[in-house]
Amino acid sequence: MPLQILVVDDEPQIRAMLGGLLKDVGHHVLTSGSGEDALALLQQQSVDLILLDMRLPGMSGLEVLQRMQEQHLAIPTVMISAHADIELAVQATQRGAYNLLEKPIQPERVLLEVQHVAHHLELERERDALRERVGETGEMIGEAPAMQQLRHAIQKAAPSEARVLITGENGTGKELVAEAIHRQSLRRNGPFVRVNCAAIPRELIESELFGHERGAFTGATKRKIGLIEQAHGGTLFLDEIGDMALETQAKLLRVLQQNELLRVGGTQAIRFDVRVLSATNKNLEAEIRAGRFRDDLFFRLAVLPIEAPPLRERREDIALLAQYFLRQIANAYGRRPKSLSAEAQQLLMSHSWPGNVRELRNSIERLMIMTEEEILTVEHVKQALPSLAHAPWVAVDPKQPSATSTTPAFDDDLSMREQLENFEQRLLRYYFDLAKGNVSEMARRLRTDRANLHRKLQRYSIK
Repeated sequence: MPLQILVVDDEPQIRAMLGGLLKDVGHHVLTSGSGEDALALLQQQSVDLILLDMRLPGMSGLEVLQRMQEQHLAIPTVMISAHADIELAVQATQRGAYNLLEKPIQPERVLLEVQHVAHHLELERERDALRERVGETGEMIGEAPAMQQLRHAIQKAAPSEARVLITGENGTGKELVAEAIHRQSLRRNGPFVRVNCAAIPRELIESELFGHERGAFTGATKRKIGLIEQAHGGTLFLDEIGDMALETQAKLLRVLQQNELLRVGGTQAIRFDVRVLSATNKNLEAEIRAGRFRDDLFFRLAVLPIEAPPLRERREDIALLAQYFLRQIANAYGRRPKSLSAEAQQLLMSHSWPGNVRELRNSIERLMIMTEEEILTVEHVKQALPSLAHAPWVAVDPKQPSATSTTPAFDDDLSMREQLENFEQRLLRYYFDLAKGNVSEMARRLRTDRANLHRKLQRYSIK
């Protein structure tokens, strides 16, 4: 894909050579003879890539890079350096430069670097387009008071540089909160780098976070730039921070205190400029008391705490979210949008949604796939969503938080014991469907032992 490329060099013949080379392969080229002019141009023009000479009259290339970082201009920059400037150019790469080229310039090397940047940008645009197609646009849907409070907290936190700890249950959209903070911050033009601390194996997380040098360990065949360095000039989002091992917590704390890191196997400290956001579904204060999380790291991360509310606390948003997901999923599958009957909306609103917005979206997608009719009724919902098929429900007032899906449908003709057994059976069937028959998962959610669960499932013939 064609890029808008800025060439910054004080030698007219090099500007002409690089400009002609890049134009010949279809790119748009801007040129500048000094760092001051280049920075002024960047305030007026959108640029995809910069080729920047190290030695310039007045402001040096390294100073230009520093000014770009201060202005949060996260533009891939390839440094151009004479052989004598290599040590200086290495410092530039440590401050965020994409790569460096030696003089005399080899045209094939220039084209290769540009191709790498173009491929990276194309992948990012494809990712954004795919997210928009399937409805993962980062938009937070909802008008409930809890959502209004959340938006207000984001607006207050975003312009600052303070570290934010986002808490909330699974499926409440903690990553969306982090993305919203980044988009509304002064670092919005910089990278947003997400680290899932629970998904990366313990033995690899330091290499992923801090990077490593070639030969640092078996299999390290080349230098790796870590995720913290990749977030330079932007935002680092540490998701599931509560699952990070204690030894890694200690190293992360030291890195955050000093704003510099050592790659695994490295000897030279690398300074970085990132804003850190983190998220967890755990109670970190309880984890501290249990000795599983460092209190000093907690105080570093939780300067501004923000909680993502569970769906049951914003019940009036359920119908709005369901209709939103129906439109987005219909668009993704190339189908006509469906609508929910008033009764079907009431049934969805009567459910507690322990999996929160994520569970609701998955359920709406299943409903879209399994139902042919354009208007979705209570029966359609019950057939497509087994967890609701056996659950008692009553019409709810969404503005009344006391109305919940666990409100039982009483029967005066039954004894207390019979009604308790009916409720227990519905409860077990609900969690059996929710856990897809995984008894261990059921036991974890219900906080009971597997042997007891197996006996009750056999008693009620749930299988």
